[in-house]
Amino acid sequence: MSVREITVVSDVQYPLHDARAVRNLWGYIGERQPAEVLIIGDFMNYAAPSRWSKGTRAEFESDVFRESEGGKALLAELRDVYGGPIKFVIGNHDARPADYLRKYAPALAASRAFDIDVLLGFDELGIEVLAPFTEVAPGWVAMHGHELRGLNAIPGRTAASKVRKLDQSVVMGHTHKNAVAPETVGVGRNRRTLFGFEVGHLMDEGKAEYLSQGVANWQKGWGRLLAGKYSAVPVPVYVERDGSFVVDNVRYGAIQRNEQGRFASSKGAKVA
Repeated sequence: MSVREITVVSDVQYPLHDARAVRNLWGYIGERQPAEVLIIGDFMNYAAPSRWSKGTRAEFESDVFRESEGGKALLAELRDVYGGPIKFVIGNHDARPADYLRKYAPALAASRAFDIDVLLGFDELGIEVLAPFTEVAPGWVAMHGHELRGLNAIPGRTAASKVRKLDQSVVMGHTHKNAVAPETVGVGRNRRTLFGFEVGHLMDEGKAEYLSQGVANWQKGWGRLLAGKYSAVPVPVYVERDGSFVVDNVRYGAIQRNEQGRFASSKGAKVA
C-alpha cells in the first residue's frame, strides 16, 4: 500500500526566517515532490501593526506591503520548484494586519486588503487556505496552535493537550518546538494511540528581538506526515545550526566546518 508524504512547515516568520534552512527545504520539496505542502501558520512575522507595537516606534517603522512582497517572493520560490497542492492554515502573526484593522479601524476592514491571502497573492500562487481543525490526513487535524488556549514548556505536550480536547491526532506549530507526543486512549479493543505533533520553526533566532536574552527551548525544524489509507505517521525533521537536515539518509544543505569544528558558511547544496 502506497504512502504519501505531506511536508509540514510552520513559523517561518519572514523576514526573521533562516534563509539557508528555508532554501534547503525548498530544494528538498523540489526534488522529492511530496503529495502536499502544508504551511500551518506564522509564515509572516508582521511585528507591526499589532497590539504589541501599538503606540511604539515599531508602529511607524514597519511597512506591511513591503514585508508582504518579500514573503510573497519566498512563496513564489517554492512554487517555482513545486507544482503540487500548497495549503495554508493562518497563524496569529499572519492575521496581525487584518486583526489590527478590525479592532482599530473596523470601517475599513471589509476591504480584505490586509487579509493574508490577499497580501501574499494566494490566488496567483495557487495556495488554498484551510480552516483550523481541517482533517489533513486520516485521523489528523491541522491547526496553528493559538486557536485553543494552553501552552506547555515541554516539547510535544502542548499538541498532546489539544489531542485530549479534540480526540484526534493534531499537527500544529506556534510553540517553536519540534516533537511528537503520543496519547493512548480507550480500553480493550477500543484502545488507540493518538499523536500530538509540533513541527518546530524555521526562524533565525538571532533576529528575534522579543526572545528574552536569546534563550528559549525551541527546536528548528519541520515535519513529515506519512499518510496511508487509514492512518498517518508523524516524522519530525530537525534542522542544524547551518540550516541542513537529514531525510532518508541524505543530507540536504552541506555542512561546512572550520578547523575548530565550528559551523562555517554553506551554499545549501545537497550531499550524501
